[in-house]
Amino acid sequence: MAKTKTAFFCQNCGTQYAKWVGQCSACKEWNTVVEEVIQKEEKTSWKANTTTVSKIAKPLRVNEISTNKELRLNTFDLEFNRVLGGGLVPGALVLLGGEPGVGKSTLLLQIALKLPYRTLYVSGEESQKQIKMRADRIHPNSETCFILTETKTQNIFRQIEATEPDIVVIDSIQTLHSDYIESAAGSISQVRECTAELIKFAKETNTPVILIGHITKDGSIAGPKILEHMVDTVLQFEGDRNYVYRILRALKNRFGSTAELGIYEMQGGGLRQVNNPSEILISKNDEGLSGTAIASTVEGMRPLMIEIQALVSTAVYGTPQRSTTGYNAKRLNMLLAVLEKRAGFKLGAKDVFLNITGGISVDDPAIDLAVIAAILSSNEDIPIEKGVCFAAEVGLAGEIRPVQRVNQRISEAEKLGFTSIYVSKNNKITLKNTKIEIHLVSKIEDMVSALFG
Repeated sequence: MAKTKTAFFCQNCGTQYAKWVGQCSACKEWNTVVEEVIQKEEKTSWKANTTTVSKIAKPLRVNEISTNKELRLNTFDLEFNRVLGGGLVPGALVLLGGEPGVGKSTLLLQIALKLPYRTLYVSGEESQKQIKMRADRIHPNSETCFILTETKTQNIFRQIEATEPDIVVIDSIQTLHSDYIESAAGSISQVRECTAELIKFAKETNTPVILIGHITKDGSIAGPKILEHMVDTVLQFEGDRNYVYRILRALKNRFGSTAELGIYEMQGGGLRQVNNPSEILISKNDEGLSGTAIASTVEGMRPLMIEIQALVSTAVYGTPQRSTTGYNAKRLNMLLAVLEKRAGFKLGAKDVFLNITGGISVDDPAIDLAVIAAILSSNEDIPIEKGVCFAAEVGLAGEIRPVQRVNQRISEAEKLGFTSIYVSKNNKITLKNTKIEIHLVSKIEDMVSALFG
């Protein structure tokens, strides 16, 4: 009979203790340490009825290690491929987190149904009939996707051995449990043990595994923090359930950049890829309205054209209000102080409201010039000409500072039909044969005289 051992784990951070304590010394939380039973027995490998044989690793010189370039698996989803860095790496473990109802299961089921590879979709939360109802709505005629409803890892590995899939999707890691740990599914030790078994399977068979993870009320992945350290890639699926647009970001990526993002639109037939995000961030209003300016920003390797709206009005209650949506409020106050001190505009007794359309948040300093243009346009009640955009940072001395990758911003603006763009005079522009008119400005006064006379 295997010896049964108990240990104490913090349910907040996963720290292990030999005995119960009232406060966790790692995360300083009270009453989060609980006892869990751990059963020590001889482990088998992920293959059924096969004991684990440990191999002794030998050190090798760096120049002796063979490097064969791994071909990534195409997921046939341009946005998902972009965030991953070009596709799924064989043997990689990907963790996808997000709010309840944001569309995590829909996204992965949609990808699994459209893949030409053999895909095993394991669900511990829905029955096969429930998944079939969703599959009929997304992509009904799939012959390569297998649906399994199971929560025990040993049974899952038996089915994996029988079906031999190219990709495995687990929905979700918090519902799995292993026979080697005597605790409830979703506990710290169960999540850690199940993830370790899946990592061992992925690395030994070169099969990519995608996990769905629940998140806590503060937005972090539920379970121990070590879960995020164990996996190769951590993705975050963001978006309000009341809006149709979703954003996919990479919080950690061992095989690519974490600066990329993918944009989806939630529809009745699933998630639609938004390959041109500017179409949802710029209004199609042809009427000239004051207080609106277009800025060129960059997210990862992707340039975006975003619309900035400003409203300047006389303060009614004495103390002027400063309100922003999608923009840093402290940076807005800084830009208003620059306009007051350096350009002579009296905005100290006026309310200023700023909004970035589309419900996104931007922290790129290259939109500073567009923010100032929108504020001055609303203050003077003079609309900015259609086809004008901005890409420059504003300094505390009122100077227009250069920004990175200005050539890519100008090319994107030209591709979307803009006729002129305002950039810093100190930017090095190497583009040739461009039809867009490039205005080089060094101070705020130069832009104001060019736009408003």
